[in-house]
Amino acid sequence: MPAASLALLVCPVCRSPFEPGSGGRSLVCRAGHSFDGAKQGYFNFLTGKGTVFEADSADMVAARFDFLSAGHYRGLAGAVADLAAPFLAGAGTAVLDAGTGTGHYLRAVLDRIPVPAVGLDISKFALRRAARLNPEALNLVGDVWQPLPLADNAVDVVTVVFAPRNATEFARVLRPGGRLIVVTPRPGHLAEIAGQTGMLGIEPAKEERLAATLAGRFSAHPGRELDLTLSLTPADVANLAVMGPAGHHLDRDALTARVAALPARTAVSARFRISLFEPLPAQEEAGDSAPR
Repeated sequence: MPAASLALLVCPVCRSPFEPGSGGRSLVCRAGHSFDGAKQGYFNFLTGKGTVFEADSADMVAARFDFLSAGHYRGLAGAVADLAAPFLAGAGTAVLDAGTGTGHYLRAVLDRIPVPAVGLDISKFALRRAARLNPEALNLVGDVWQPLPLADNAVDVVTVVFAPRNATEFARVLRPGGRLIVVTPRPGHLAEIAGQTGMLGIEPAKEERLAATLAGRFSAHPGRELDLTLSLTPADVANLAVMGPAGHHLDRDALTARVAALPARTAVSARFRISLFEPLPAQEEAGDSAPR
């Protein structure tokens, strides 16, 4: 268990630092709370009643793993790594991938610049995949809407690819001068197949909603837009439908019948916005700007 990565963590129960337990397969905080590593290589940090949110199921995760492993979003992963790399170039830098899923985007970052890393996701099925793909990272089952199990000012980059955003916690764990990298879909994303497969549409004013959720904690920096033209088989289209939020409620039999009618290859447009944010100094945060 890499000591540099372990130093990023705090106990989700009492916020004390961790030390490796016997044999390196467990984490024990100074107050005595212990977490055993799963045999698949991750740690489950959901405590108490766990979470009220619905985690991605095994078949959703399998679909995402197959789709991303085929390289369809490799251009997106590379673009995220490009934006992250300058902020991870110094000594002692670290990265948090919040909503890491199967770990493919974190893998692209670590291939570009190996640094201590934490991958967090609410789905144990996703973490099983992520732990195999990124064994050098600490892979944690956790709820992004709860206090993150990371120390204050622990990381230099937080990446969030199609995942929830907890502005207060992201600002807390980021070091001054660090960056929050957020990937969201743009209008027209997967439009050629969205209706046919039952995928959810893009919310109106999504960019404005993102800015509003981060206001008072972050300032925006220039990001970039990325368009990819995909050539997908019917199996790829099915994986794309199942791996996203619609996968929680899609009728799998109906989906199979619909994609069976597709041609051998379908051209699909993937449209992304990669946004870049810097945490505001504490005295500039909303509600803390009055003269002292």
